[in-house]
Amino acid sequence: MAQFDTRPMVGSTTVDQAVFDAGLRSHMLRVYNYMASGLALSGIVAMLIYSVPALNAIFIKSGMLPNGRVVTSLTILGWVAILAPIGLILLASFRAATMSVTTTKMVYWAIVALNGVGFTLLIYRYTGTSLARTFFITAAAFAALSLYGYTTKRSLSGMGTFLFMGLIGILIAGVVNIFLASSMLHFIIAAVGVLIFAGFTAYDTQQIKEQYAEAWGTDVQEKVAIFGALNLYLDFVNMFQMLLSLIGDRD
Repeated sequence: MAQFDTRPMVGSTTVDQAVFDAGLRSHMLRVYNYMASGLALSGIVAMLIYSVPALNAIFIKSGMLPNGRVVTSLTILGWVAILAPIGLILLASFRAATMSVTTTKMVYWAIVALNGVGFTLLIYRYTGTSLARTFFITAAAFAALSLYGYTTKRSLSGMGTFLFMGLIGILIAGVVNIFLASSMLHFIIAAVGVLIFAGFTAYDTQQIKEQYAEAWGTDVQEKVAIFGALNLYLDFVNMFQMLLSLIGDRD
């Protein structure tokens, strides 16, 4: 009777299933550790800026409306810090193949640290209880969605184009709503955004598994882990902010 080799094929090499699975679990753990550390760093930066007056003055400015209400906004340096991650993400996207592991790490930590400046505004706008509640809801949803992406045998590759087009759609709608200031459109953007980043969480998790197989035995595994962590970090952060827009209690 003919026997068929069921071991996974990585590149042109057949590897033992147990060895491959152990390596994959280690790789995913490394991805999640990078992601969790990134979230922690963003939170620490936000709390430092919020609580240390000298840092606060660099990035945040406060004003008072005629009705006596205090409002906060960003200084010029604050805007630079908010927009800089976009440039760094684009840099990482275009230079991914040529960046060293050390440079990739530096870019990742810079992105998550700078995102902490934006998180500071959330501390001003929402109650602490609301922030904590929404964070744990996001964490529970993220864990379930990422587990689905990791365990499902169904290919999620077809979702990529659909999710990307949806992302472009809510970005355009967000720009339009700057001028319309419609609360209903804001609600729709947030609701659709939650669904889109929920989909991205499952999709990106499955992509990380596939990228691991392609990078097996090469010197780019660490870079693949960092880029995977960045994608999941952005999925989590955006889903958190969208949920906060829907269920958050303003301070």
